[in-house]
Amino acid sequence: MEPSLPEATAVAVRDGQIVEVGSLETLKPWLDAHPHVIDTRFENHILTPGFIDPHLHPSMAAVLLQMRFATATEWRLPWETISPVTTPEAFASRAKKVVEERDDTSDPVFVWGYHQLWHGKMNRTVLDEIAPDHPLVVWHRSFHEVIVNSAALKWMGLDPDGKSNNWQVNLDEGHFYEGGLRVALDKLMPYLMAPARYEEGLNRLRQVVHFGGHTTIGDMAAGLFNLGLEWDATTRLFETDATPFRVFFIPEGNALVSSEGGIDGAVKKIHALQEQNTHRLKFIDHVKLFTDGAFFSQLMQLGGPGYIDGHDGEWLAVPEKFEESARGFWNAGLKIHVHCCGDLGIELALEVLEKLQWERPRFRHGFTFEHFGVSTPEQCRRVADLGAFVSANVYYLYELSDIYSRQGLGYERASQIVRLKTLLRNNVSSTIHSDYTMAPALPLNSAWVAVNRINSVGDFMNENEAISVHEALEAITINAARVLGVEDEVGTIRSGKKADFTVLEQNPYQVDPMSLKDIPIWGTVFEGQPAPIDRQ
Repeated sequence: MEPSLPEATAVAVRDGQIVEVGSLETLKPWLDAHPHVIDTRFENHILTPGFIDPHLHPSMAAVLLQMRFATATEWRLPWETISPVTTPEAFASRAKKVVEERDDTSDPVFVWGYHQLWHGKMNRTVLDEIAPDHPLVVWHRSFHEVIVNSAALKWMGLDPDGKSNNWQVNLDEGHFYEGGLRVALDKLMPYLMAPARYEEGLNRLRQVVHFGGHTTIGDMAAGLFNLGLEWDATTRLFETDATPFRVFFIPEGNALVSSEGGIDGAVKKIHALQEQNTHRLKFIDHVKLFTDGAFFSQLMQLGGPGYIDGHDGEWLAVPEKFEESARGFWNAGLKIHVHCCGDLGIELALEVLEKLQWERPRFRHGFTFEHFGVSTPEQCRRVADLGAFVSANVYYLYELSDIYSRQGLGYERASQIVRLKTLLRNNVSSTIHSDYTMAPALPLNSAWVAVNRINSVGDFMNENEAISVHEALEAITINAARVLGVEDEVGTIRSGKKADFTVLEQNPYQVDPMSLKDIPIWGTVFEGQPAPIDRQ
């Protein structure tokens, strides 16, 4: 990923840092001057910069990896491959089977992956038929919603016949969504984050991250459930030699504003959190905010012509509150990441960024648009004009473009989901992420989607938004490092950077682009230490 030295045959490493890159001949002055060992184990492999996912959710993944999957697409995990369920009948059958496997009816069952466009209408009545007596919690594919049966409401301590003060909670339907999800989380998290369960989930997440070839990830909303508990468990499990990657933590801004008594307290807390950093786990001067609802739920906010069926999206933060928070963190000098999925959500973030640049101009401000599902070409130009970055979830195109072209968006907008090439044509530094578990934590798979723009039914969706293999590799290495503000440490193979490499069995520049996702990964090298993937 270094244009000045794009290929090499040898790399010298000392104490986890790259000393020099080139060939054994060009490295000779170093070799003559210092004791060394020549390690040839990778002479028939390809070393790329270590893969980076700048937007992943370890705590959310640790919770969901405890559950049974029932998604519309296949999931390849280190320990199993899970077949898809694409009809209401298949979803109900899998959920019923999971319930029947549990003998203890007091122990709740969790199923993740429900999506209404494949699995039909879901509510408390439907779930009561699947599990009349057993607490059953169905978690939406977006993570932003849960639907529960009557037994689960009682287990949660909620009155099935009661009413909620939160307008995004419908107890009659057993439905908690967007802001209302917090009501459900308050009841569910003590169970899901019990130490033994949560630590088992984190151990699975560690396998997932390594399996994808990552050496760096970003936790883009640290404190999603409980900041102190998450940090303590992650430090205990991940700050060991068994973890061949590092994690940068970006806290969720509005949660800190609430807990710390306002913006000033939140900013102070973000700086204080950095004092507890360890070797692998670090808080940085970044913060996460939200505009609109989830892409998978079709609750992102769309401008005209809106959704085909006329329904409205949702705000995760009302526009005035978003602007207030963004201004406070901007003026404090923090780098702001904004979850925005629809073009109206993007528009809100653009308008606020433009105001902030007018009020208090900043260079290298690191303002990043996260997800960037539905956008306009004009918005891409404005992102460039304002000096911002984009971190996109290109997997939306793979899983959703076919069904969204018929239900929700129409073909034109569905075929242009995550318009990466338009961003690159406008010189916007852009990366791709998994938002795990919104997409598989497999960078080569995301790169394959970005290069080929093939969806889950095999349709080619808009060649004018396809990017090159080289651009895709930049997206999962140096551009991802830039979004996290650590491009001087990782993201390329050059003198002075961390000795982080992903070890591939084939050259991604030489295989058919349609085979990019199938390149076998031997493992990684993290700060000079080889870490093969355990394939048992």
